[in-house]
Amino acid sequence: MESYGRQVVLITGCSEGGIGHSLARAFAAEDCMVVATSRSLTSMADLQGDPSFLLQELDVTSEESVHHVLSHVLEMYGRVDVLVNNAGVQGIGPLAEVPLLAMHHAFDTNVFGTMRLIQAVVPHMVSRGRGKIVNVGSVTVLSPGPWCGAYTASKAAIHSLTDTLRLELRPFGIDVINVVPGAVRSNIGNSALRGFNQMPPLKLYKDFEPAIRERANFSQQGKSTPSEEFAKKTVAAVLKKNPPAWFSSAYFSTIMAIMYHLPISIRDFVMRRAMKC
Repeated sequence: MESYGRQVVLITGCSEGGIGHSLARAFAAEDCMVVATSRSLTSMADLQGDPSFLLQELDVTSEESVHHVLSHVLEMYGRVDVLVNNAGVQGIGPLAEVPLLAMHHAFDTNVFGTMRLIQAVVPHMVSRGRGKIVNVGSVTVLSPGPWCGAYTASKAAIHSLTDTLRLELRPFGIDVINVVPGAVRSNIGNSALRGFNQMPPLKLYKDFEPAIRERANFSQQGKSTPSEEFAKKTVAAVLKKNPPAWFSSAYFSTIMAIMYHLPISIRDFVMRRAMKC
């Protein structure tokens, strides 16, 4: 567990099969001391026993849990050099019928969970005059489509907050990086479907249910990028002395960047065809 001379990286949402898990392994491969967190230690069981990892249970929707973990990390290592806000929940379904409770959960996890960690760790980073905060957004923000509006809106909030934080924290020597994944192979599709199956039966959009279910796994089909490949490139960018303010990689990242600059009428046409609405 020796951290001398190694950067201490705290990552949220490190369950096996997700992007956070691959990021944890990629940071460890660069000789970082990784604090890997998730809501359950069993979801990170394969990391146990490796001296490069400290595993912690963390619920980002609980302020008490956030402060407990951070206090423990600072007690053990005395610092957090890099915070990676990766924990998040996907959500699919038409906005007119998605239960508000489900939308609230998405924002509480993806947005307020991120802010809980940031507000907890920033005073420590300010006291040291340095640090890096990495927020994981999404390329869906560049061209929002149907069937995942709550998720996309929460990630749009992350993009906006990240831009503001980058300016506000710069005087304190803290870098803020917006990591924007494209289509990365992970367990996000299965998680989205589980959430959709727990929703009340569709009424207005019953005829669109096959397209909605297909949307859940849209990013997992065809040429989606392996999470290990995405993580390696992301970690290389984050660990630079002067990291980029924006880092986007993986399949669809270039296409979505182009979509962002197209006229809205063309974007809507493309999205209607792709998402069958």
